[in-house]
Amino acid sequence: MAGTDRWLAACSRAELQRRGSLPVTLERTRLALFWLEGRPWAISDTCNHKAGPLSGGALHGEYVMCPWHAWEYSVKTGRGPAPYDAEAVPTHAAEVRGEAVWVDLSPSSPRALLPHPGHPLARPVVSEPHERPRVAGISTTAMDLGNPRFSTSDHLLEHALAHAESELHAETRLLRLRELPFRECEGNYSKAARACTWPCAITERIADDMLTPVYEALVHWADVVLVSTPIRWGGPSSLYVRMVERMNCIQNQVTIANRVLIQRKVAAFIITGGQDNIQAVAGQMLTFFGELGFSFPQFPFIAHSRGWTAEDMQRNVRAVQGSESLRAGARELVARALDTARTLHGSEHFQRGGRKASPDDTDPT
Repeated sequence: MAGTDRWLAACSRAELQRRGSLPVTLERTRLALFWLEGRPWAISDTCNHKAGPLSGGALHGEYVMCPWHAWEYSVKTGRGPAPYDAEAVPTHAAEVRGEAVWVDLSPSSPRALLPHPGHPLARPVVSEPHERPRVAGISTTAMDLGNPRFSTSDHLLEHALAHAESELHAETRLLRLRELPFRECEGNYSKAARACTWPCAITERIADDMLTPVYEALVHWADVVLVSTPIRWGGPSSLYVRMVERMNCIQNQVTIANRVLIQRKVAAFIITGGQDNIQAVAGQMLTFFGELGFSFPQFPFIAHSRGWTAEDMQRNVRAVQGSESLRAGARELVARALDTARTLHGSEHFQRGGRKASPDDTDPT
């Protein structure tokens, strides 16, 4: 036995056999104990990624998966599975003595941290002056892309963005959630506040999760965000709900780090549907985006509904298609949002091209 003066009784053999894994803290050393192949094993209880508790993870053969973000380590060697086997957490010798499991607090092998390239979203949030104000439109309506249909919320959103581009001299982006396959929230915040990270752990871990352009637009690019949704059984669209659940990683930065990612940005909303409940949908959107840090223009949403009994969607579509007042409302909404953004930033934020003085200019006075 190496370093016998560092050996301490950690738990009973019967308890570890019964539970399969246990967290143990001995002299401020956090350990994860496992019973595997008829004997105890001990590794650090702190994951290299975000310090998640490995003792709470599920075993897959000799590998334990961190319950926070699914990083894996061998309980025998502390190393990750190939090709990540150069990454490791400390291991500790463990053995059964009588009815107790004893652990050597002196590590048998050290922690090994590999350099991991930072995700592009993790860069500092810097609000640099730019020539034209930026408007990001987010469409949350769902449809079968192989059989597209007319979307009333898309119609008004696209009209607002076109007006912002052509008449208000803004730069625009349109993001359609139905074209961006992304996973549902894994509920990391429910595991521990620190388990919900920025950037989202799903985005960091899964290359084909396509919510990155939405995060990029909201946090780094846009001055104004227009979100459109249909009403579905009295609530916003299912894609909207999936998106905002994944935005918890933005709001959570305020909670755990006093770090506000959304600064001096404006949000406004377009809500349409054959069913009523406009105020409830608008209330959710205002509350949620307010919690992220967005500001709102005066009269921050436009909406259309023919009421609860209007089940004839063809007439609803025709009503929106033919409504100049709704299109005017969309134009006025984006104009109000841009005015609010200019007020928040001041005129120095949006630099107009071709207006800088040349070295030959002289004061006419």
